[in-house]
Amino acid sequence: METRNLVGFEYLEASGNMFYGVDPRDNGRLPGDFMVADDHIVSLACQKAKDCFLTYQQSSLDDRAIFLEEIANEIEKLGDELVQRASSETGLPSARIVGERGRTLMQLRAFAGYIRIGNHLEPSIDTAIPDRIPIPKPDLRKMMMPLGPVVVFGASNFPLAYSVAGGDTAAALAAGCPVLVKAHPAHPGTSALVGQAINEAAKSCHMPEGVFSLLYDNGFSVGQALVGHPAVAAVGFTGSLAGGRALFDIAAKRESPIPVFAEMGSTNPVFLLPHALINRSEEIATNYASSITLGVGQFCTNPGLIFGVRGDELNHFIRTLGEKLAEVESTTMLHKGIAKTFAQRSVNMLNMPGVQLVAQSDEVNKENLGRPMITTVDDAEFLKNPVLHEEVFGPYSMIVQCESPQHMLSCIEALKGQLTGTIIGDDEDLQNGELIHNLSQKVGRLIFNGVPTGVEVCPSMMHGGPYPASTDARFTAVGIHSIKRFMRPVAYQNCPSPLLPEVLRDKNSLGIARVINGEFTNKSI
Repeated sequence: METRNLVGFEYLEASGNMFYGVDPRDNGRLPGDFMVADDHIVSLACQKAKDCFLTYQQSSLDDRAIFLEEIANEIEKLGDELVQRASSETGLPSARIVGERGRTLMQLRAFAGYIRIGNHLEPSIDTAIPDRIPIPKPDLRKMMMPLGPVVVFGASNFPLAYSVAGGDTAAALAAGCPVLVKAHPAHPGTSALVGQAINEAAKSCHMPEGVFSLLYDNGFSVGQALVGHPAVAAVGFTGSLAGGRALFDIAAKRESPIPVFAEMGSTNPVFLLPHALINRSEEIATNYASSITLGVGQFCTNPGLIFGVRGDELNHFIRTLGEKLAEVESTTMLHKGIAKTFAQRSVNMLNMPGVQLVAQSDEVNKENLGRPMITTVDDAEFLKNPVLHEEVFGPYSMIVQCESPQHMLSCIEALKGQLTGTIIGDDEDLQNGELIHNLSQKVGRLIFNGVPTGVEVCPSMMHGGPYPASTDARFTAVGIHSIKRFMRPVAYQNCPSPLLPEVLRDKNSLGIARVINGEFTNKSI
């Protein structure tokens, strides 16, 4: 297995420290020693990305699409080796890795299909009116252009779909931006295999050297150096609030600040309305016991807060959810650090004033397990203690018992920004427009009668939300429209036709739909 940093088309040794992968199921050492990138390698990777940017951004949409498709093909060729390594480094079952690999391949191929159409360029043409009174109108033409080299941070909870060749990398490459990936230290071997696949695709597609680099670190120095480097134009990050905010602050303090598109987790509040609890309490409890413990609770959309109005129906729901959750076995979390933090934070929540334990699965004498837990608290304690609003990353959820529907609205008002908000209600419940409206102001995705876990990868998905769920609520981190994070509009005024990008010229040889003088068309002027 290749264990050196990949810069351009070269594998380079660093003078820094070494580290290795660990199997969280037994804390066993996995094959391969990985080299922490030193300052020289970081600078070299950034310079190569900067040097190749002009060439890569001018590549044809078809060539770029073929590159993305070839990355998918090369990842497929890795076969069981990739599945086994990813499972070993994360403790996730092979079936989960196979499914995530399928999503990763689908994302790459979806971006390839999207950029071939060309709509992401958003070309707009307003022709001149030289005899307009009182002043002439100039010729103006606008389109989206790539930002420049993008740094992508691999996420711990999705070793493929949010990692080296995940959604951020696919979006940036599709936009025309070179990518520098900082591999997540919890799965370096998986990252090495996927990085090798991207490198092979880049060479076979004759992409410029520097279009992709993969750097290792088991700490924070490499990521900080990448974000602070003047050649870098944007950052994609999925992880903790502390990590995302630290990168955001580094980027903001640069001489030339750059955008950091960070998705930083959420408590994903769920609101149980009265008629739904009366009519289908056990069904809801069963679904939510599964949702809370899915993937050992290690999803950014895990339902960490559940709100309901105090009464017999809510009491029945709490008992049923507790019984269902107690039946779920504790299983291995992604790595030792996550397991330790989950244990500390779940116990800390239980020790907060007014918080009571509803249920917990049986304790097992084994390391790195996530032991599912449900707690409950009344709305008065919830409203006065901000700690209870924080995410516990793992199989944990807190039920907030509200005095009345009005108190439920007060809880929504107290919430910070969220990725999702869910309303469980029957027809009689869903007449409450105020609750729906108020919740929509706090979330990126509003769910009715479902669970928040599970993010469909499609154009209509919104995966983001008001801060601190993400650093920019205007953009999604999932789906083809996530490409917009890594592009910016450029307008050309009275530009001679031969100097214009082809999509903005009068003749529409590319066949891309454009807005011409306010009318959407694919015709030539």
